[in-house]
Amino acid sequence: MSSSSSSPPSSGIVYALVARGATVLAEHSSTAGNFQQVTQAILEKIPPNDSKLTYVYDRYLFHYISEAGLVYLCIADDKFGRRVPFAFLQDAADRFVAAFTVAEIEGAPALGLASFGRTLAAQMDYYSRSPQVDAIRHVQGEISQVKDVMVQNIERVLERGDRIEILVDKSNSLTNAAFAFRKRSTALKRQYWWRNQKLMVTVVFAALLFVYLLISSACGFPTWSKCRG
Repeated sequence: MSSSSSSPPSSGIVYALVARGATVLAEHSSTAGNFQQVTQAILEKIPPNDSKLTYVYDRYLFHYISEAGLVYLCIADDKFGRRVPFAFLQDAADRFVAAFTVAEIEGAPALGLASFGRTLAAQMDYYSRSPQVDAIRHVQGEISQVKDVMVQNIERVLERGDRIEILVDKSNSLTNAAFAFRKRSTALKRQYWWRNQKLMVTVVFAALLFVYLLISSACGFPTWSKCRG
């Protein structure tokens, strides 16, 4: 999976692919994540007929267009809406069929057309960051009936009990958090250990002092005359 060097926008398209059936031909991600695992499960459930659909999962929307046996899919933040992602997908579809011949598309193995990932990267960045995109698409009416595109819950579509976790840019932060937690825990344990040792020494010293004073009082301190012999 390719990745961009710049940080991803807080709300936008974070992953996109072009697939022939369930075979991914090209893809691009703007941030780290387990997108292949999740999208592969979705690709296997997409029917062969032409369709447009949005899957909802947690705070992410999975949008796809299926045309002539090819699937164009992207993942976007739920705050990003649906009009722009579908505009991006239609643009990606037009560029893809213009870039490769039917023979190249039909004969390509998995990631055999990975060079298209650069186009996906450029268009993802454009559609995610340009404030003019949605207004232009709305005025031109290039996306037809986006409001009628079905929205389904991804867990219903997958029809299985396994919960798919979408991990986006969390691995490093989780590792750092775990390391920091262990470090704090170790320091805290050491701190409490020393505190317990100090308390134990204080208790022992106080007990010895009490015993000494008790014996001294019984024996007639300071001459100890009562205890001699």
